[in-house]
Amino acid sequence: MKVLIMSIIAVAGLQYSLAQEKKISTNEIHYKVAEQEIIQLSKQKWQWMADKNVDSLALLFHNKSVYVHMGGSWGKNQEINVIKSGGIHYKKADIHEVSVNIIDNTAIILTKMDLLAVVGGNEVINPFIVTEVYVKQGGSWKLGSLSFTKTMTSGKK
Repeated sequence: MKVLIMSIIAVAGLQYSLAQEKKISTNEIHYKVAEQEIIQLSKQKWQWMADKNVDSLALLFHNKSVYVHMGGSWGKNQEINVIKSGGIHYKKADIHEVSVNIIDNTAIILTKMDLLAVVGGNEVINPFIVTEVYVKQGGSWKLGSLSFTKTMTSGKK
């Protein structure tokens, strides 16, 4: 009988401690919602880039944004012009892994991907870790920086 009572107490204590671990603060919930929002925005951006939807991209890109590619770096206007002219056509981002860190009104996204693009008339696939930095202004996220770091192997696991 003692063993049975002790077992019940142990199980109840374990359930209580597990229930305590599952509590999530409202701040954590806010960050999880913001993380999902920014991941969706990033995915939408890759589609806009593939579709050469420069009107939507121009609204998303901050006026002071910077872009770092394998062949150089430039600002918003040149990035929009490169996409519009087809100088770089981001055909398909094959995303393998995404992580988000939010610091106050700044979101940093790291994306492991294989990017199918047409560059200088040549179709290429490159494995990248892409860093995106978004800043929240007036209730909306703006892309402040987009940097491509080429890796030696594909992001596929």
